[in-house]
Amino acid sequence: NTAQDFATFIGAGAYDHYVPAVVRHVLGRSEFYTAYTPYQPEVSQAVLQSIFEYQTMICELTGMDAANASMYDGASAAAESVTIASGLTRRKTALVSRTVHPETRSVTETYARGHDITVKEVPFENGVTSVKELEKMLSGEVACVVIQQPNFFGNIEPVDEISEKVQAAGATLIVKVNPMSLGVLRPPAEYGAEIVVGEGQVFGNPMAFGGPFLGILAVKNKYLRRMPGRLVGETVDNRGQRGFVLTLQTREQHIRRERATSNICSNEALNALAATVYLSWLGKEGIKELAEHCVTKAHYLADAISGLKGYELAWNTPFFNEFAVKCPVDPEKIVKSLVSKEILAGYPLGRAYPELKDHLLIAVTEKRTKKEMDDLLAGLEGLA
Repeated sequence: NTAQDFATFIGAGAYDHYVPAVVRHVLGRSEFYTAYTPYQPEVSQAVLQSIFEYQTMICELTGMDAANASMYDGASAAAESVTIASGLTRRKTALVSRTVHPETRSVTETYARGHDITVKEVPFENGVTSVKELEKMLSGEVACVVIQQPNFFGNIEPVDEISEKVQAAGATLIVKVNPMSLGVLRPPAEYGAEIVVGEGQVFGNPMAFGGPFLGILAVKNKYLRRMPGRLVGETVDNRGQRGFVLTLQTREQHIRRERATSNICSNEALNALAATVYLSWLGKEGIKELAEHCVTKAHYLADAISGLKGYELAWNTPFFNEFAVKCPVDPEKIVKSLVSKEILAGYPLGRAYPELKDHLLIAVTEKRTKKEMDDLLAGLEGLA
């Protein structure tokens, strides 16, 4: 069986979006079908231009000044961003909201240990980061605050309040985004984010058993020289023609290992190309329309589930395309029972949040039909 055989309502970091045939067609061309940059990269102008176009699109989406060629995934991008902020501020504490993806928090803690950075978790309240608790935890020792927008529960964070507190403490605001949500939500730059990371799988990449995925990393100019990974720049050659080069290579390519910004080597350039083709295919109006479809369908399903006996939405909080439901039966039982009906019902939150053991996280993308959603409703009702 493949994901195509099931109505997939599992999100939690990997989403079942439609991938147009043109993406696979372009990726399959021999000129592109490798993740490696040649040792004389300027020879491959087409590859460099595709990376440059990707960087440009990410900057337009996020409002940042620069984006790199890619990271391994959203989790490693978030972890690297913490080391960037710590290096620039010379502070050794990072605050990470508990509403950030659990695996992202785990990877961040692993990276932080090697840099002697202490990671502390900020509690959540009503499904979003507790601004009150965050304010208590902020101090002159805090390098950065990491939040997710929309967060792991799908909820919209109070970003303006959070940003105000973070800036007052002189810390860096790092935002991990679902880039698809930027079709309808404000770009992070508008509310004070200085580093933006994300999981680019939603842009033209299949779920593929969890990888390879695409790590997005974009920054404001003051963090540029500390940003890991390849950077492609535009220039003019000796004949006055437009050309592309790997720029600022001394940050990682021509430096002693212990002084390098990061240990990333081969990146996810092929996945970034998929995102570039996908975004070119969609266009600005297309991504807005697609995001609106996700929102509309998710809210239809959420309203319908909350009308079922025994089921209720976990929080009365605005959300994008993912929401948590409090269930009258064990969510693990629900998931196992509905597999036989070719429905992947969601992610049991008790796996990562013991206090939410009776909650199920449900995601809806543009691919889900009304019939599939109604089948899920019938399945949930039958188990209540």
